[in-house]
Amino acid sequence: MILVTGATGVLGNGVIENLLKTTPANEIAALVRDESKATDLKAKGLNIRVGSYQDKDALASAMKGIDKVLLISSSDFNDRIGQHKNVIDAAKNADVKHIFYTSVSIEDMDNSPIKPLLGDHFETEDYIKASGLTYTFLRNNLYQEVVPMFVGENVLETGIFFPSGEGKVAFASRADLAEATAIIIAGKGHENKAYPLTGSKAYSFSEIAQELSKISGKEVAFTSPEPAVFAETLKGFGLPEQIIQMSLFFGAGIKNKDFETTSNHLENFIGREPKKLTDFLREVYGK
Repeated sequence: MILVTGATGVLGNGVIENLLKTTPANEIAALVRDESKATDLKAKGLNIRVGSYQDKDALASAMKGIDKVLLISSSDFNDRIGQHKNVIDAAKNADVKHIFYTSVSIEDMDNSPIKPLLGDHFETEDYIKASGLTYTFLRNNLYQEVVPMFVGENVLETGIFFPSGEGKVAFASRADLAEATAIIIAGKGHENKAYPLTGSKAYSFSEIAQELSKISGKEVAFTSPEPAVFAETLKGFGLPEQIIQMSLFFGAGIKNKDFETTSNHLENFIGREPKKLTDFLREVYGK
């Protein structure tokens, strides 16, 4: 049986939808924090298991009878590694055969300015390796869906103000990543491997501004401010300190070219060219 964690989230739900194309529903279990949000999954015949990454007892129960686990990384930056260790320990104790982990596509984390924010992904990978579990690391690049968060709600009027320099990102769509993840989990030959899953082309935010200009017919400017100026500007908008710091880290990581490398793994797994960022931008801003 396959256990998908974070099953009511966008990525987890997408993985399940794709798994159902090849795997009977009664062979898929969904870990959810709130059972009331899993009525659709239950109606499809999935086995619902309730628990959070912090609840060791619930995780132990959730792992019973499980052969494969998809650990979707926690969005809690405060103790992500602690939560991941709970899941990994529970899988190890339950004799799970194979764990799949959604990591991050950065080649040199030790020298990255974003290490304080995302370094725990590689700590998780190391902990999985040390556990002795058979593993597959799904090293996802940034989602296309985060672009609106970085450029702001009124980007067509204000332009892009983001400290990313000319660094590029090989953004991938969450739908493509979910499809590839399901194919890998249901497939064979992925033992103890790591796959960078990226878009086929990397884009700078300057290029994103140019594309938005074409889509909107307006001149969308791009400015890469100094980090201190960027932080003060966001404070002036009343944004929470946590959001400001996260944005600074991502800007620094992108400027450092941490997300620039492309790979053909995603295309090979889904059997077609991944969704282009330009198509995503047209869908969002071409209305």
